[in-house]
Amino acid sequence: MVSIMVEIAQFRKLALSFPDTSEQPHFEKSSFRVGKRIFATYDEKNNRACLKLSEIDQDVFSVFDKTIIYPVPNKWGKQGWTLVELSKINVAMFKNALTKAYWEVAPAGLNKTTMHRRNK
Repeated sequence: MVSIMVEIAQFRKLALSFPDTSEQPHFEKSSFRVGKRIFATYDEKNNRACLKLSEIDQDVFSVFDKTIIYPVPNKWGKQGWTLVELSKINVAMFKNALTKAYWEVAPAGLNKTTMHRRNK
């Protein structure tokens, strides 16, 4: 059975499982960063995530269902910022999108092999 809906505790655990990540306030949201760069934010009021994806990844994920995952409707969306409705997305797809967002902003020096071993 596919699990639908990502809870904040699950989001936090997934986001902080990547190397060198931290959670910090970002205006009225929580941000998840690698170094100083944000790869995801959580909007508690709307139960929504915002992920930094490449334009290609944004297009691929948005094709699934534009009511669940879609570009931010302004200039930020054109830069890859993508909204995710956490009450509607399945956990596996969210984890995949979050991973893409992390690697979109992670420093080139981080070793992907180390991360994969760590998450098994």
